[in-house]
Amino acid sequence: MTPTPASLEALSRLRELNSENGWYIIPLLAIVLYIYGTEIKSARKSGNWSTVFAGLTVLGLDLINEIWNGLVFVVIDYSAFWTTPGASAYIILIGWNIEIAFMFSIAGIIFSKFLSDDKSKKIFGLPNRWAMAIGFSLFCVIIEIFLNIGNYLIWAYWWWNWYNPILIFLIGYFHFFVIAFYVYDLPERKSKVKVVSIIYAIGFVLLCIFLPLGIAGIINF
Repeated sequence: MTPTPASLEALSRLRELNSENGWYIIPLLAIVLYIYGTEIKSARKSGNWSTVFAGLTVLGLDLINEIWNGLVFVVIDYSAFWTTPGASAYIILIGWNIEIAFMFSIAGIIFSKFLSDDKSKKIFGLPNRWAMAIGFSLFCVIIEIFLNIGNYLIWAYWWWNWYNPILIFLIGYFHFFVIAFYVYDLPERKSKVKVVSIIYAIGFVLLCIFLPLGIAGIINF
């Protein structure tokens, strides 16, 4: 199959700093570091690291998602499930840019701020953790639809599109927030460390396997 125009555009810009609008990633990085610095300082005082680990959980899961999405393009040679071809300071993978990475790095922290201290509390008849995971996932899908309308995020398959968003909801976001609240609620810090370490180990092993192979969409140095 012939790669889509969006795929070719993304590959042509893969891991090349956009000279026209690259500077704004510096203040974005500063904001992310400030947020984590604030949360880590608070955690050191309180001994509660749940928010920090919720943030790391979502970012790690997004890394895994972006790797398999790049591999979809490699296998089909047409399009990944989602592609981010332009308007980015730095495209990391065919469907993952620096702006998305920064967003996901704090998405879990934001999510945790909305979780009730009372795990038994219900929202619309649902346990609040599950209700919040559903709500955040729906919100993220709506944002993605607007990004797709603006041609910032390109979808090429009928099963992954605005008129059929169930997989975007389930695979793109829902499990992120479910695992985030699972980690958030774990009673011991060592348990949180174990789960988050497994997530990042999977991501880094996948990178170590596929980066040296020189596969298009995964590596293009």
